[in-house]
Amino acid sequence: ELFRADVNYKTEDGLFASAQYRWYQDMDVIHHAYMGYQFDETQSIKVGVTQVPFGLLPYAAHSFWFGATYYIGFEDDYDAGIHYQYQHDNLRVDLAYFANDEYGQGTRFDRYSFDVATTEKSPYQEAGQLNTRIEYDLQQGEFNHKIGGSIQYGQLDFMANVSGLNPSANTDDINAFAGAAHWQADWQKWQLQLQYLHYDYDVKNTNRIALSAFSYPFDIAAQADVITANISKSMDVDWGPISNLTCYNDYSTVIASGDGLADSVQNVTGCAITAGKFYSYIDWIGGKNMYFAGGEGVGIDNGDTAWHSRLNINIGLYF
Repeated sequence: ELFRADVNYKTEDGLFASAQYRWYQDMDVIHHAYMGYQFDETQSIKVGVTQVPFGLLPYAAHSFWFGATYYIGFEDDYDAGIHYQYQHDNLRVDLAYFANDEYGQGTRFDRYSFDVATTEKSPYQEAGQLNTRIEYDLQQGEFNHKIGGSIQYGQLDFMANVSGLNPSANTDDINAFAGAAHWQADWQKWQLQLQYLHYDYDVKNTNRIALSAFSYPFDIAAQADVITANISKSMDVDWGPISNLTCYNDYSTVIASGDGLADSVQNVTGCAITAGKFYSYIDWIGGKNMYFAGGEGVGIDNGDTAWHSRLNINIGLYF
């Protein structure tokens, strides 16, 4: 299903680099590729295709499927730009500017990250984005809390050369805004993740916008609120080659209202298994009106808004 290659580089004088390329059955894509410099123990900068600092990091989920935020471009998203990070004591601050998505081409649907897609009905392309993220780490006895907020502001260019364009379509460039507040609590082997997110693509004459990844474009609600609530427990075991189990329930919902829109829900229950160089997921994903779980998009109503589910077993060998 997937073969990937990672390259990582680091020197004592502060230079570092990292890249990952992936080969799937139907496509091969970049995951990330950047170089950077560590100024001192608290400050660093990265240039290239790097993870967008937004919301719960590194992921707003524990499962193979990530959360609903992944499918709308706000989780494990990688774009091309420059990213500054400051981390000292309990405070972390991220500032970033991204010139475009990882390819700078909205008509390319073969990609890992979910980005705005250029289609006939939604002829837009990412064209500049600012990100600010602040997180504070608080220790209280056996509890460790991470509390933070994120803001994202971007511009989408209207692509006038898209064939089949509706003559009545609005031809203006548009803006996009997103904000999120998150809290992660760790206690012994337990972890709780909560996040509230609001996003708004300022499209005219429609309440949808197109995204794409894994070779296909699809629609999402142009404006919605997203709630994430995850819980997990890590358990060290001695079952032959198995050394750890991390079991979880990841829940997320996209709340959208308007003509042709409907809420989307995703819930994943399962366990991640560590056994030597093997890392495996066994999980059950249930989705209502949810892309990758039987739905045609996220936050839209194309007629089928029923629940669908599937069992997933993924075995990965890392060497």
